[in-house]
Amino acid sequence: MDIGIGLPGHAPWTDGRALVEWARRAEARGFSTLSVSDRLAWRTPEPLIALAAAAGATSRIRLLTSVLLAPLRANHALFAKAVTTLDQVAGPGRLRLGLAPGVREDDFVLGGVDYGSRGERFDRLLERLAAISAGGDPVGPPPATPGGPELLFGGTSKAALRRIAAHGTGWIAGDATVQDVVDFAPELRRAWTEAGRAGSPRVVASVMYALGPGAEQAVSAAIGPYYAFAGEEFANYGISIAYTAPERIKDAIADFERIGCDELIFMGNDPDPAQVDLLADTIGL
Repeated sequence: MDIGIGLPGHAPWTDGRALVEWARRAEARGFSTLSVSDRLAWRTPEPLIALAAAAGATSRIRLLTSVLLAPLRANHALFAKAVTTLDQVAGPGRLRLGLAPGVREDDFVLGGVDYGSRGERFDRLLERLAAISAGGDPVGPPPATPGGPELLFGGTSKAALRRIAAHGTGWIAGDATVQDVVDFAPELRRAWTEAGRAGSPRVVASVMYALGPGAEQAVSAAIGPYYAFAGEEFANYGISIAYTAPERIKDAIADFERIGCDELIFMGNDPDPAQVDLLADTIGL
Protein backbone atom coordinates (compact mmCIF):
# COMPACT_ATOMS: atom_id res chain seq x y z
CA MET A 1 0.00 0.00 0.00
CA ASP A 2 1.30 3.45 -0.93
CA ILE A 3 1.48 6.20 1.68
CA GLY A 4 0.75 9.78 0.65
CA ILE A 5 0.54 13.07 2.48
CA GLY A 6 -1.90 15.97 2.22
CA LEU A 7 -1.25 19.69 2.43
CA PRO A 8 -2.76 21.33 5.54
CA GLY A 9 -4.91 23.59 3.38
CA HIS A 10 -7.85 23.65 5.80
CA ALA A 11 -5.61 24.44 8.76
CA PRO A 12 -4.74 28.02 9.83
CA TRP A 13 -1.76 28.48 7.49
CA THR A 14 -0.58 32.02 6.78
CA ASP A 15 2.31 31.62 4.33
CA GLY A 16 1.78 29.86 1.01
CA ARG A 17 5.51 29.23 0.71
CA ALA A 18 5.20 26.80 3.60
CA LEU A 19 2.88 24.68 1.44
CA VAL A 20 5.54 24.54 -1.27
CA GLU A 21 8.05 23.45 1.35
CA TRP A 22 5.62 20.67 2.31
CA ALA A 23 5.79 19.49 -1.30
CA ARG A 24 9.58 19.53 -1.41
CA ARG A 25 9.90 17.62 1.85
CA ALA A 26 7.19 15.13 0.90
CA GLU A 27 9.07 14.18 -2.25
CA ALA A 28 12.45 14.09 -0.49
CA ARG A 29 11.11 11.72 2.18
CA GLY A 30 9.54 9.33 -0.32
CA PHE A 31 5.78 9.83 0.04
CA SER A 32 3.85 8.47 -2.93
CA THR A 33 1.45 11.38 -3.38
CA LEU A 34 0.90 14.98 -2.38
CA SER A 35 -2.79 15.88 -2.13
CA VAL A 36 -4.77 19.06 -1.59
CA SER A 37 -8.41 19.53 -0.58
CA ASP A 38 -10.96 22.02 -1.90
CA ARG A 39 -13.50 24.45 -0.45
CA LEU A 40 -14.62 27.86 -1.64
CA ALA A 41 -16.06 29.13 1.64
CA TRP A 42 -12.82 28.54 3.53
CA ARG A 43 -9.11 29.40 3.59
CA THR A 44 -8.29 26.29 1.52
CA PRO A 45 -6.01 27.17 -1.43
CA GLU A 46 -7.29 26.67 -4.96
CA PRO A 47 -6.27 23.06 -5.69
CA LEU A 48 -4.95 23.32 -9.25
CA ILE A 49 -2.89 26.42 -8.48
CA ALA A 50 -1.49 24.82 -5.32
CA LEU A 51 -0.54 21.68 -7.25
CA ALA A 52 1.02 23.74 -10.04
CA ALA A 53 3.33 25.30 -7.45
CA ALA A 54 4.06 21.83 -6.06
CA ALA A 55 4.73 20.48 -9.56
CA GLY A 56 7.31 23.18 -10.15
CA ALA A 57 9.05 22.43 -6.86
CA THR A 58 9.19 18.65 -7.38
CA SER A 59 9.78 16.12 -10.14
CA ARG A 60 8.56 12.68 -9.04
CA ILE A 61 5.83 12.73 -6.39
CA ARG A 62 2.28 12.21 -7.66
CA LEU A 63 -0.20 15.08 -7.32
CA LEU A 64 -3.83 14.63 -6.31
CA THR A 65 -6.92 16.77 -5.69
CA SER A 66 -8.61 15.23 -2.68
CA VAL A 67 -11.25 16.18 -3.57
CA LEU A 68 -11.95 18.98 -6.02
CA LEU A 69 -15.56 20.24 -6.05
CA ALA A 70 -16.02 19.84 -9.77
CA PRO A 71 -19.44 21.50 -10.33
CA LEU A 72 -18.09 24.83 -8.99
CA ARG A 73 -16.00 25.01 -12.18
CA ALA A 74 -18.87 26.30 -14.29
CA ASN A 75 -16.75 26.99 -17.39
CA HIS A 76 -15.98 23.42 -18.38
CA ALA A 77 -13.62 24.25 -21.23
CA LEU A 78 -11.58 26.59 -19.03
CA PHE A 79 -11.42 23.96 -16.29
CA ALA A 80 -10.27 21.29 -18.75
CA LYS A 81 -7.63 23.67 -20.09
CA ALA A 82 -6.34 24.26 -16.55
CA VAL A 83 -6.20 20.48 -15.96
CA THR A 84 -4.33 19.68 -19.18
CA THR A 85 -1.94 22.59 -18.57
CA LEU A 86 -1.18 21.32 -15.08
CA ASP A 87 -0.70 17.83 -16.50
CA GLN A 88 1.85 19.27 -18.93
CA VAL A 89 3.65 21.14 -16.15
CA ALA A 90 3.74 18.07 -13.89
CA GLY A 91 4.72 15.60 -16.61
CA PRO A 92 3.10 12.32 -17.69
CA GLY A 93 1.43 10.21 -15.03
CA ARG A 94 1.91 12.50 -12.04
CA LEU A 95 -1.47 14.26 -11.81
CA ARG A 96 -4.63 12.52 -10.63
CA LEU A 97 -7.95 14.22 -10.07
CA GLY A 98 -10.12 13.30 -7.12
CA LEU A 99 -13.54 14.78 -7.88
CA ALA A 100 -16.86 15.11 -6.05
CA PRO A 101 -20.08 17.10 -6.43
CA GLY A 102 -19.82 18.84 -3.06
CA VAL A 103 -22.29 18.86 -0.16
CA ARG A 104 -22.05 22.40 1.26
CA GLU A 105 -24.49 24.80 -0.34
CA ASP A 106 -22.57 27.88 0.82
CA ASP A 107 -19.71 27.01 -1.53
CA PHE A 108 -22.13 27.23 -4.44
CA VAL A 109 -23.85 30.39 -3.20
CA LEU A 110 -20.49 32.17 -2.99
CA GLY A 111 -19.52 30.83 -6.41
CA GLY A 112 -22.75 31.90 -8.06
CA VAL A 113 -23.41 28.32 -9.17
CA ASP A 114 -26.76 26.57 -8.76
CA TYR A 115 -26.54 23.93 -6.03
CA GLY A 116 -29.53 21.85 -7.15
CA SER A 117 -28.17 21.15 -10.63
CA ARG A 118 -24.63 20.31 -9.55
CA GLY A 119 -24.90 16.63 -10.53
CA GLU A 120 -25.91 17.46 -14.08
CA ARG A 121 -23.16 20.07 -14.30
CA PHE A 122 -20.67 17.52 -13.03
CA ASP A 123 -21.57 15.04 -15.77
CA ARG A 124 -21.27 17.67 -18.50
CA LEU A 125 -17.88 18.71 -17.16
CA LEU A 126 -16.66 15.11 -17.30
CA GLU A 127 -17.78 14.80 -20.90
CA ARG A 128 -15.92 17.97 -21.92
CA LEU A 129 -12.79 16.99 -20.00
CA ALA A 130 -12.81 13.59 -21.74
CA ALA A 131 -13.17 15.18 -25.17
CA ILE A 132 -10.32 17.64 -24.60
CA SER A 133 -8.08 14.97 -23.05
CA ALA A 134 -8.70 12.72 -26.07
CA GLY A 135 -7.79 15.46 -28.52
CA GLY A 136 -11.27 15.69 -29.97
CA ASP A 137 -11.80 19.33 -29.01
CA PRO A 138 -10.17 22.56 -30.24
CA VAL A 139 -9.38 23.59 -26.64
CA GLY A 140 -5.81 22.79 -25.66
CA PRO A 141 -3.10 22.06 -24.74
CA PRO A 142 -3.30 18.28 -24.94
CA PRO A 143 -2.44 16.50 -21.69
CA ALA A 144 1.01 15.04 -21.19
CA THR A 145 -0.63 11.86 -19.84
CA PRO A 146 -2.17 9.86 -22.71
CA GLY A 147 -5.95 10.14 -22.37
CA GLY A 148 -5.61 12.68 -19.57
CA PRO A 149 -5.07 12.35 -15.81
CA GLU A 150 -6.61 9.46 -13.92
CA LEU A 151 -9.93 10.26 -12.25
CA LEU A 152 -11.00 9.16 -8.78
CA PHE A 153 -14.46 9.95 -7.43
CA GLY A 154 -15.59 10.66 -3.89
CA GLY A 155 -18.93 9.87 -2.31
CA THR A 156 -20.99 6.73 -1.86
CA SER A 157 -24.10 7.56 -3.89
CA LYS A 158 -25.39 5.70 -6.94
CA ALA A 159 -24.20 8.64 -9.03
CA ALA A 160 -20.70 8.26 -7.60
CA LEU A 161 -20.70 4.56 -8.51
CA ARG A 162 -21.89 5.40 -12.02
CA ARG A 163 -19.15 7.97 -12.53
CA ILE A 164 -16.46 5.64 -11.22
CA ALA A 165 -17.59 2.85 -13.55
CA ALA A 166 -17.91 5.13 -16.57
CA HIS A 167 -14.99 7.53 -16.18
CA GLY A 168 -12.81 6.62 -13.23
CA THR A 169 -9.95 4.47 -12.10
CA GLY A 170 -11.34 4.19 -8.60
CA TRP A 171 -12.78 5.67 -5.42
CA ILE A 172 -11.39 8.14 -2.92
CA ALA A 173 -12.74 8.11 0.64
CA GLY A 174 -12.15 11.33 2.55
CA ASP A 175 -11.60 11.42 6.32
CA ALA A 176 -12.30 7.71 6.26
CA THR A 177 -12.42 4.90 8.78
CA VAL A 178 -11.63 1.29 8.02
CA GLN A 179 -15.32 0.49 8.41
CA ASP A 180 -16.25 3.14 5.82
CA VAL A 181 -14.11 1.34 3.25
CA VAL A 182 -15.30 -2.12 4.25
CA ASP A 183 -18.94 -1.05 3.92
CA PHE A 184 -18.62 0.52 0.46
CA ALA A 185 -16.06 -1.74 -1.22
CA PRO A 186 -18.51 -4.51 -2.24
CA GLU A 187 -20.80 -2.03 -4.00
CA LEU A 188 -17.82 -0.44 -5.70
CA ARG A 189 -16.49 -3.72 -7.04
CA ARG A 190 -19.98 -4.83 -8.12
CA ALA A 191 -20.54 -1.65 -10.12
CA TRP A 192 -17.09 -1.98 -11.67
CA THR A 193 -17.71 -5.56 -12.77
CA GLU A 194 -21.22 -4.86 -14.07
CA ALA A 195 -19.80 -2.06 -16.23
CA GLY A 196 -17.43 -4.56 -17.84
CA ARG A 197 -14.30 -2.88 -16.50
CA ALA A 198 -11.15 -4.99 -16.38
CA GLY A 199 -9.12 -5.43 -13.22
CA SER A 200 -10.17 -3.76 -9.99
CA PRO A 201 -11.02 -0.18 -9.03
CA ARG A 202 -8.33 1.66 -7.11
CA VAL A 203 -9.24 2.43 -3.48
CA VAL A 204 -7.67 5.49 -1.86
CA ALA A 205 -8.47 6.58 1.69
CA SER A 206 -7.44 9.74 3.50
CA VAL A 207 -7.25 10.39 7.24
CA MET A 208 -6.35 13.42 9.36
CA TYR A 209 -3.15 13.62 11.37
CA ALA A 210 -0.82 15.80 13.40
CA LEU A 211 2.24 14.79 15.42
CA GLY A 212 4.43 16.27 18.14
CA PRO A 213 3.74 17.98 21.48
CA GLY A 214 1.01 20.22 20.05
CA ALA A 215 -0.71 17.57 17.94
CA GLU A 216 -4.04 17.43 19.74
CA GLN A 217 -4.30 21.22 19.87
CA ALA A 218 -3.46 21.48 16.15
CA VAL A 219 -6.12 18.93 15.23
CA SER A 220 -8.73 20.69 17.33
CA ALA A 221 -7.86 24.12 15.88
CA ALA A 222 -8.01 22.85 12.29
CA ILE A 223 -10.82 20.31 12.26
CA GLY A 224 -13.21 21.89 14.77
CA PRO A 225 -13.89 25.09 12.78
CA TYR A 226 -13.67 23.25 9.45
CA TYR A 227 -16.49 20.87 10.38
CA ALA A 228 -18.48 23.35 12.48
CA PHE A 229 -21.06 23.66 9.70
CA ALA A 230 -22.23 20.10 10.49
CA GLY A 231 -22.68 20.76 14.19
CA GLU A 232 -20.63 20.30 17.33
CA GLU A 233 -21.17 16.54 17.51
CA PHE A 234 -19.82 15.93 14.01
CA ALA A 235 -16.89 18.31 14.54
CA ASN A 236 -15.94 16.51 17.74
CA TYR A 237 -16.21 13.18 15.94
CA GLY A 238 -13.82 14.42 13.24
CA ILE A 239 -11.36 15.48 15.92
CA SER A 240 -11.68 12.15 17.73
CA ILE A 241 -10.77 10.01 14.71
CA ALA A 242 -7.71 12.06 13.75
CA TYR A 243 -4.33 10.42 14.32
CA THR A 244 -2.04 12.17 16.80
CA ALA A 245 0.10 9.34 18.18
CA PRO A 246 2.82 7.38 16.32
CA GLU A 247 1.48 3.99 17.35
CA ARG A 248 -2.02 4.82 16.12
CA ILE A 249 -0.58 5.88 12.77
CA LYS A 250 1.29 2.60 12.45
CA ASP A 251 -1.88 0.70 13.36
CA ALA A 252 -3.87 2.65 10.76
CA ILE A 253 -1.42 1.69 8.03
CA ALA A 254 -1.69 -1.97 8.97
CA ASP A 255 -5.49 -1.85 9.18
CA PHE A 256 -6.10 -0.07 5.86
CA GLU A 257 -3.62 -2.30 4.10
CA ARG A 258 -5.32 -5.39 5.54
CA ILE A 259 -8.67 -4.44 4.00
CA GLY A 260 -7.19 -3.89 0.55
CA CYS A 261 -6.62 -0.14 0.26
CA ASP A 262 -4.21 0.78 -2.51
CA GLU A 263 -3.14 4.05 -0.92
CA LEU A 264 -3.55 5.82 2.42
CA ILE A 265 -3.08 9.58 2.57
CA PHE A 266 -2.39 11.40 5.83
CA MET A 267 -3.83 14.92 5.65
CA GLY A 268 -1.90 17.50 7.66
CA ASN A 269 -3.52 19.69 10.31
CA ASP A 270 -0.48 21.66 11.46
CA PRO A 271 1.01 24.01 8.81
CA ASP A 272 4.58 23.52 10.05
CA PRO A 273 6.55 21.65 7.31
CA ALA A 274 8.31 19.76 10.10
CA GLN A 275 5.12 17.68 10.22
CA VAL A 276 6.23 16.00 7.00
CA ASP A 277 9.42 14.75 8.63
CA LEU A 278 7.63 13.71 11.83
CA LEU A 279 5.29 11.50 9.79
CA ALA A 280 8.08 10.11 7.65
CA ASP A 281 10.13 9.24 10.73
CA THR A 282 7.10 7.55 12.32
CA ILE A 283 6.45 5.22 9.39
CA GLY A 284 10.08 4.66 8.44
CA LEU A 285 10.42 6.65 5.22
